[in-house]
Amino acid sequence: MQIQVLKSKIHNAFITEADVNYIGSITIDEDLMDAVNLVEGEQVHVISHRNGERLITYVIKGKRGTKEICMNGPAALKMNKGDKVIIIAYAGMKFEAAKKFKPQIIFPKEDNSI
Repeated sequence: MQIQVLKSKIHNAFITEADVNYIGSITIDEDLMDAVNLVEGEQVHVISHRNGERLITYVIKGKRGTKEICMNGPAALKMNKGDKVIIIAYAGMKFEAAKKFKPQIIFPKEDNSI
């Protein structure tokens, strides 16, 4: 049996930009991606503290060191610059492996630094 478990979590980061004219997804600083083992193209759930909105999108690698988290495309209508968000990725694994697995979780500062 396989189950879905929390793999990666960026807890309480801030949206630095929202670009409705972009094709879609969320751009995340590569330093933040590395800290929680996210890869470009990986599916993530993004949850807004402001309005409770939860959406599913995929990651685009942002420039390292910029601390950027940019909502792109239609998602930019749901989450605005300055919004506090939680970004979560899940992984499927065998039940026994899941019991031993430890997710990567970070709690960035208000400027999205680690």
